Amino acid sequence: MKPAGHNKTAEVPLVCFLYGDEPFLVERAASALLERAIDPSLKDFNFNQYYGTDSKGTDILDAAQTLPMFADRRAVLVKRADQLKADACEQLLPYLKNPCPTTCLIMTGGKIDLRKKFFQEIKKLGYLSEHKKLYDNKLSGFIQEEAQRQGLRIERSAADMLAFLIGNNLQELCSQIEKLAVFAGQRTQITQDDVTAIASSSKAYSIFECARHLGMRDLQGALRSLTALLRNGEEVPMMIGALARHFRQLWRVRELSDRKVAKADIAREAGIAPFFLDEMLQQAKNFNRNGLRDIFDELYRCDCASKSGGGQPSTLMQGLAVRICSGNGNDR
Repeated sequence: MKPAGHNKTAEVPLVCFLYGDEPFLVERAASALLERAIDPSLKDFNFNQYYGTDSKGTDILDAAQTLPMFADRRAVLVKRADQLKADACEQLLPYLKNPCPTTCLIMTGGKIDLRKKFFQEIKKLGYLSEHKKLYDNKLSGFIQEEAQRQGLRIERSAADMLAFLIGNNLQELCSQIEKLAVFAGQRTQITQDDVTAIASSSKAYSIFECARHLGMRDLQGALRSLTALLRNGEEVPMMIGALARHFRQLWRVRELSDRKVAKADIAREAGIAPFFLDEMLQQAKNFNRNGLRDIFDELYRCDCASKSGGGQPSTLMQGLAVRICSGNGNDR
């Protein structure tokens, strides 16, 4: 659906509010819209950017109502528009109902509060465009599309592997695809071996290796991986997020395995690439559900401690590794 006030000739909306819990997609949509809205060579004359956290409604209005110079249109971008102050929202409301025909007003943000009049009006006028986080089972398709943008074709197994190694971090996935494009050189086909060669040098791969050691209850391997990650400046909350994702998958694998679900169905329902499934099944056998529940409690405590200054990062993560590898979650 095209936003209300859409300029049908140029296919550019007069007002658009891009929001959602996937900032990468929000930023990309805003950039694409700006490219369509204004001539890059005239951007200095016809573009203004504001931040909702510290901008006045009058300033945004003045910019939006200014006529373009040497062009048919100007653009105004308001980042963090979900944090606009109440008076600024009130000042912008009349503009939403009667936007300037020569301006593309783009607002971006994260969560919006539809109880507020400002957002109710934006929704009623059809200006909202939501960008949700991709589900894990959509990542492989996203990777294949991104590879096409780079003029590449990536094997499905290679895309599955990259999705599994990196996880739901679209910015990092795109970074890895760019590296793959350089690594491939003149080749246009990306293989699983290419992904292994490139991803193994990334922090995400190191976190994957750490999670793998923990899943196998290999304490020495886990401690080596943690030491390398901390030395490279990886932050504890990011590490815990990746580990939580890994153990959520193990929980799902264990649950499905206990129900005697076929391996192919386990791979599909748990969002695991088939070539990783056997090892994930082996890891899942190392923990019963009570043991996994205890691990999530440990992850939560470690996360809270890291954010409240409750210990040195190395001490927190090493203690976490010891508790996971030495817990009594094995019920075989």
